[in-house]
Amino acid sequence: MKLFDGNLSWRGRLTLSLLSALLLSLGWVTVSGFTLLAALVPLLIISNSYGSSWREAGKMALWATLTFILWHVACTWWVWNAAAIGTIAASLVGTWWCLLPFMLFHIVSKRMPKGIAYILLTTAWITCEYIYIKAPAMSFPWLTLGNCFAFDTWAVQWYEYTGVLGGSLWVLLTNIVLFEAIRAKRWVAPAVVVALPLILSLVLYSANAPKREQYTSRTAVKIASIQPNVECYTKFLTSRETLQNNLMMQLKESPTDADFILMPETSLAATVNERFIGATRIVQGISSYLKNTGSKAMVIAGTESLMAYGKRRKSDTNRRTESGTYYDIFNSSIGINSNPAEQPIHNKCKLVIGVETLPAWFRAGGIFEVDLGGTAGQLGIGKSAEPFSHNGIKIAPAICYEGLYGDFMGEFVRNGAQIFSVVSNDGWWGDTPGYKYLFAYCRLRAIEHRRDVARSANTGISGFINSRGDALQTLDWDKKGVIVEQLRLNDKMTFYTRHGDYLGRLSLYVALLCLLYTVAILSKKKFYLD
Repeated sequence: MKLFDGNLSWRGRLTLSLLSALLLSLGWVTVSGFTLLAALVPLLIISNSYGSSWREAGKMALWATLTFILWHVACTWWVWNAAAIGTIAASLVGTWWCLLPFMLFHIVSKRMPKGIAYILLTTAWITCEYIYIKAPAMSFPWLTLGNCFAFDTWAVQWYEYTGVLGGSLWVLLTNIVLFEAIRAKRWVAPAVVVALPLILSLVLYSANAPKREQYTSRTAVKIASIQPNVECYTKFLTSRETLQNNLMMQLKESPTDADFILMPETSLAATVNERFIGATRIVQGISSYLKNTGSKAMVIAGTESLMAYGKRRKSDTNRRTESGTYYDIFNSSIGINSNPAEQPIHNKCKLVIGVETLPAWFRAGGIFEVDLGGTAGQLGIGKSAEPFSHNGIKIAPAICYEGLYGDFMGEFVRNGAQIFSVVSNDGWWGDTPGYKYLFAYCRLRAIEHRRDVARSANTGISGFINSRGDALQTLDWDKKGVIVEQLRLNDKMTFYTRHGDYLGRLSLYVALLCLLYTVAILSKKKFYLD
């Protein structure tokens, strides 16, 4: 098959399209992202084989759509276990956000210098990822290109400067220079583009090696992580008393000298009134146990919480009682200690599409709502990422899906968090890649902000991560138990923590400039031709 003669057969293009989908998918299926460094090259070859007509652009769009839809299905099929509509929606929306920048590149590359087209491909792609990360109620950034290195954390230590969008930039640049190298048969450029970030990463990896002398009473904390291993789909059919008794038994297995004890998302099996948190029976039980044992720990536990507003509507997420009063239901984490008057609460800010949130235009009739037990439908949305403060230590009380968002987790740090905790419930999808990547994405958050992470899941994976993204002690799928680790505190902020997803904002401006420049040049050419 001659790749650059412009006469590719449909079988050749099909082969290249499938190869691209395979290389993209392997980054999530085989737990290594390095295949993505060449994954777009087959699509670039197909693009190169077409001319500049709009008809041929339409054909290119079909091959690109095939590639991107196969990639998304291959990497998000596990969502089907909880909700079929989830896989369908994630695949269709994700495909659109990939197709848009690639087709802009294809069209511009036929009319403008390749340099402009390549800049547009890179910046438009990162812009689309940035919009997908920031989009309210429609955000599912699972397949952000930079996320593919979640199991290759040794290679992306420089995320402390760029975040995952820097990984996306690396993937896109490598594909471009590799494509041009194949055409010119010159291999220096791709070798340099691949090698330099790896060398930098190894230097940073070595520089951030934890040293035992750094673990003092002032710079380290002892954290216990509880994994109850409750079957998700029968949890809400089990008596509340049974669930809470099991949780209290595991609490008693935790060391009394721990600084923090983590319990998973919605583990309290209760709806806590936010105005009277200490009055909730399970909260009282945990608080009394800590007081009676002399424990100085704070228990960070997931729960459902309620905020009543009276007769005034406060937000679009409000529910209304039959008596005409308004209230919100939140997915929350609360901090419980021996003083029932001091129980901080964090309301989840990043909600799961379909299960916890939907765009307003999809809410009518509840057709698209996914009921996984508990409270279904639109939940209340938290307003800020405030850490919990306990014994002079500030800890981020993140919940599940929030761990996908680097800049959001950075808000906890900018507000003073010295360490991350994440409580989650990952059992909805069964023993599939879903829960493995939710843990692995926390490894990227650790690097971005140089914060150790403690994670408690209902089942697999609970565990601990150091600031280099190394996974420490873990409890895997279908295991019940309590694990304990000593983690370091950090007060410093990384470049990425301070500036967030600046690559996304910069890419947006550059992409717009490229488009405006292209329109101006093409309009000028048409004027002279006329």
